[in-house]
Amino acid sequence: MVMVAESSGGVLDDVRHIVQRDLVPIAAKIDIEGHYPESVLRAIGAAGGLGLHLPSQHADRACDMARGIESMAIAGETCLSTAFLMWCQSACGWYLENSENGALRADLLPRVATGQILGGTALSNPMKFLSGIEPLQLVGRRVPGGYRVRGQLPWVSNLGAGHVFGLVFRPDDGRGDGHDDGRAVMALVSCDAEGLTLTQGAHFTALEGTRTFALRFDDVFVPEEWILGDPAGPYLARIKAGFILMQTGMGMGLVAGCIDIMQRADRSLSHVNCFLDDRPEMLEEELAALRADVHRLASTPWERDPAYLRQVLEARLRTGEMSIRAASAALLHAGARGYLVRAPAQRRLREAYFVAILTPAIKHLRKELARMAT
Repeated sequence: MVMVAESSGGVLDDVRHIVQRDLVPIAAKIDIEGHYPESVLRAIGAAGGLGLHLPSQHADRACDMARGIESMAIAGETCLSTAFLMWCQSACGWYLENSENGALRADLLPRVATGQILGGTALSNPMKFLSGIEPLQLVGRRVPGGYRVRGQLPWVSNLGAGHVFGLVFRPDDGRGDGHDDGRAVMALVSCDAEGLTLTQGAHFTALEGTRTFALRFDDVFVPEEWILGDPAGPYLARIKAGFILMQTGMGMGLVAGCIDIMQRADRSLSHVNCFLDDRPEMLEEELAALRADVHRLASTPWERDPAYLRQVLEARLRTGEMSIRAASAALLHAGARGYLVRAPAQRRLREAYFVAILTPAIKHLRKELARMAT
């Protein structure tokens, strides 16, 4: 089997053990039955696999985002749904880590970092808003002690009773004159909040086991104590690179899993698979190069130089494009055996397109890179 990273001892070994023991046997169940791998997620959190990138949770105050990304990649080698949930959880922790709200950070972050509290992101709409793709979907009305938020969001993942997630809303100044100063506020919200409705109406091609819901906010109260950033602009700029860079773990794990499928198929079909365009050794070389770039970028996730952010976007773009190539190659290498309902090869192809369309999607990334080039 292709390993997504060299053994680092400690946490990553524990994560790999949990994946082999608990995740491998249920990967098909997650895909076909929409099973939510909550016990796996919590076990990885308890082992430290969800908090490697959070300096405040370590005695040496180190941000080991590279190993945090590799933790997601280890799960992604077997199941993209689980790797995606790990990213959701890691992003939620990243929100808290970077907030100036010390009381909220002290209260929630240790439990989010260890998987005791599970959480989602809800930043797809704000990321598109910042790129001029769509307006903010949520509006907050000022009330004593906080805001009342109204609006709707589609497809927010890793949610459930007792879970939390981040959101961004536009404050309504109540003047009614259409004035919009561009200010936004970011906060955490509990899934148990009064006025919040979670609806699971859509069914997806893959990742059905990720607890993905459409959200409706009917005057949901967001207390001042749960504000992460106000104004949200500088705060979002601080978290953006890490938020995007951590997504590469999902794709790198998927590519490694696809290489493994190809190598297994070659045991009996190498005499004909050798005529295919993308071969496992080629993808291994590309994956190693991508990993080296990701690890370098992960060493400085707060870098604000535009050239650095451009490299982050390029790495994320390469991850999405390589995921599709590797998954297509894996199915072609496996042949008809990869086309069966429970075959990993066809599942990896469906999962790969999620890596390509997850915000920021390939088209979103290309738009941003084109804007930065002008």
